[in-house]
Amino acid sequence: MFHISGNHNSNTFNLKRTSIILLFIIWASGSVLVAAQSDNLTIAVKDARKLPLPGATVHLVRLEDSVRVSGVTNPNGLVSFAQTKTGPHLVKISYVGFQPLERSLMLKKGEQQYAFELRENAISLDEVTVTARRPLIRQEGDRMIIDPEPLAAISTNTLEILESTPGLFVDQDGGIFLNSATPATIYINGREQKMSSQDINTILRSLPPGSVDRIEVIRTPSARFAASSSGGVINIVLKRGMKIGRFGSVNASINQGFYGNRTLGLSFNNGGSTVTSYVNLSYSDNNTLEELNASRFLRQDTTLMQSARTRRGSHQGYLGYGLNFEVGENADFSYDGRINGSLPQTLSSNSNTLFGPEDLALSLTQNKVENDADFFNIQQDLGFSYKLDTLGSDWDTRLSYTFNRNHTFQRYATTGLFPVNSYLSGEGDNRQQRYSVQMQSDLSWQLPWQVRLETGINFSWQEFQSEADYLLDFNDQSMPDPLRTNSFNYTENINAAYMQMSRELGWKVMLKTGFRFENTYMKGNQTIPVDTSFVVQRNDWFPYMYLSRPLFQIEGFELRAFMIYRRTISRPGYQNLNPYINFIDQFLYEVGNPELKPQFADNMELNISLDDMPVFALGRNYTRDIFSSVIYADEMDENIAVRTYDNLGKSRETYFRAIAGIPPGGRYFFAAGAQYNLNEYDGFYEGQPLSFSRGSWRFFTFHMLRIDSETRFTMSGFLMTRGQMNFYELNTFGMLNLGLNRTFLNKKLTVSLSARDVLRTMTTEFELNQGSIQTSGNRYVDNQRFGVSIRYNFGIPDRQERRNMFQFDNGDQP
Repeated sequence: MFHISGNHNSNTFNLKRTSIILLFIIWASGSVLVAAQSDNLTIAVKDARKLPLPGATVHLVRLEDSVRVSGVTNPNGLVSFAQTKTGPHLVKISYVGFQPLERSLMLKKGEQQYAFELRENAISLDEVTVTARRPLIRQEGDRMIIDPEPLAAISTNTLEILESTPGLFVDQDGGIFLNSATPATIYINGREQKMSSQDINTILRSLPPGSVDRIEVIRTPSARFAASSSGGVINIVLKRGMKIGRFGSVNASINQGFYGNRTLGLSFNNGGSTVTSYVNLSYSDNNTLEELNASRFLRQDTTLMQSARTRRGSHQGYLGYGLNFEVGENADFSYDGRINGSLPQTLSSNSNTLFGPEDLALSLTQNKVENDADFFNIQQDLGFSYKLDTLGSDWDTRLSYTFNRNHTFQRYATTGLFPVNSYLSGEGDNRQQRYSVQMQSDLSWQLPWQVRLETGINFSWQEFQSEADYLLDFNDQSMPDPLRTNSFNYTENINAAYMQMSRELGWKVMLKTGFRFENTYMKGNQTIPVDTSFVVQRNDWFPYMYLSRPLFQIEGFELRAFMIYRRTISRPGYQNLNPYINFIDQFLYEVGNPELKPQFADNMELNISLDDMPVFALGRNYTRDIFSSVIYADEMDENIAVRTYDNLGKSRETYFRAIAGIPPGGRYFFAAGAQYNLNEYDGFYEGQPLSFSRGSWRFFTFHMLRIDSETRFTMSGFLMTRGQMNFYELNTFGMLNLGLNRTFLNKKLTVSLSARDVLRTMTTEFELNQGSIQTSGNRYVDNQRFGVSIRYNFGIPDRQERRNMFQFDNGDQP
């Protein structure tokens, strides 16, 4: 058993650097308060969900002499006007996708604060409300907001929406990347999904595409987010009940690749004056085929050739439901639940041939592996929110409980065909359960002089249990398999607190700075087959800094610059640590590494947006003790490869990204961009010095053409050159998707035709040359699919909503 704690001598330099950064942030926080010295008229602009609207244009007109001053709300949705005179004024507020608002104000002496709520631009068409087009991509402070609605029509689940999202990359194993070194951390409704990537993918595949309200991409998260986000954060915000009466939709879709997929869904929302509720239900039957061909150099005169076909199928069900209850004008309670169930099955058949000198066949074997599993996930969220004032100050507290169960029964067999006939088989059960509790309480407080304070605490606890019992069948006799029989328990407790402050300084510079403290306790205990127990206890500080400033205007569009820094950590998950052996074929198996250490990264990014659309970014990530998926030769048999995880040393990633396009609103709009990544590694691989670097390009685009008022055509795709996945070097590959949508029956009925991977270019050619492993090959997952989906909307807005549909919200004065 071993024990790891923080504050080692080897980290002295890093601790000194962190201390200097913390001192600078404390000084900067003081500057925020010192800089706040003048009286102002402050106006807060929010949407119906009480979220700030950064980038809204505010005009203040003095009625006495028609003198006009203008401003744009900052990332907190605030704008200030100094030295305002008393008397009657007119305020005009506009924001893309929202109804413009005009209100009269009577200004008095002293500092005054007003808040206004904008309503999304909507018109009534019979019994259906049609919302104005939002931008596909927009920048809001430190995050990029993506509207999934244009992507949902060509997708059958939420994971496919992410695959089509410009700037994101989903690999063939379901890993989701913003850059190319570390996978992004997945959040749903602002809550981190502390699960394995396989479990997260199962949930995302079961979420219907129409259930997503927006996708938030945060490459350098603030101190409010957990520090375990060195690959950035993708927050998937699901739709909830809205105050527009009773409405819902029914949808069905089918698509065909090598195998066919089918989905069926129902959603219903019921909104009243104080109580709103919703329910989403969906079922899907998914089937895919994976083809893999690989060549592995074993020795100077021996090569292993492998060809594998794997069919994956699953029946998946999803139920989402919730209730929101408003208490007066300042408080509301919420309850949200999600239940996911899946019955995945896989059947894999491998052919393995060993070739000697002069391509002489030495042996021929076949492997068959069959997995039957059942997966169940339930998540329950309770929330309480209290509005402290009309300027956006609030207190938000949430409690979440999650339970996962994954039970897999596996049968495998190896048949020798040449030079001798042989047969070896086995079977076993793997039972995994995970319990998780999270509590988070956040306070956002708008202080005088435009100072905004954000602080909060977070508590998370999870228990993971894994039991595996396997038998070997040889010569019609069964015996225990001591290598694969396993018992592993894992406990994790993370306690955190953060504080950050923001204010607009001189020269229109917006500063947000703060830090996060996290206490980590991790304990793993394997009792079978041998004791590999470990305990990790450590305390860590994570500073954060954000600066933004408008640069100048181009044809009336504002160009704004952002600079962000954050220190992060990536902790190995229970699946990375679990030493359970997963049999792939007779020449490859997977196993966790209980000796993995966490990796630390310093993330820095400079980006520029034009009228809230991100157009350019330049970033660099420094990572220490980086852990990655690796393939080593088995210590007992060099012919067998072991896929595991290991700490390799340090890495430096440099990237830049550019996006251009035509904003929505007209008949045609598009967004297109490119990102370049350069990864450099320095450390050890399989005990040997490692020096490795590789640069790759990723191009992405999205187009939409309105053919007429009822019909639109969409096209999206990406292309990656010289790609990289861990230490696999990838050749050029990509995907082109097409969609055609038309509405009928006064826009109640929508019919969509979709085609994914039209050119069948998602065949990934790979090569790995590290340590003792030299392998190459190609892999294709059943991505080329053609399908049709039908969606019917129903419902009637309530009477109050009909009256309010063309009215503006009133501003509230505290």
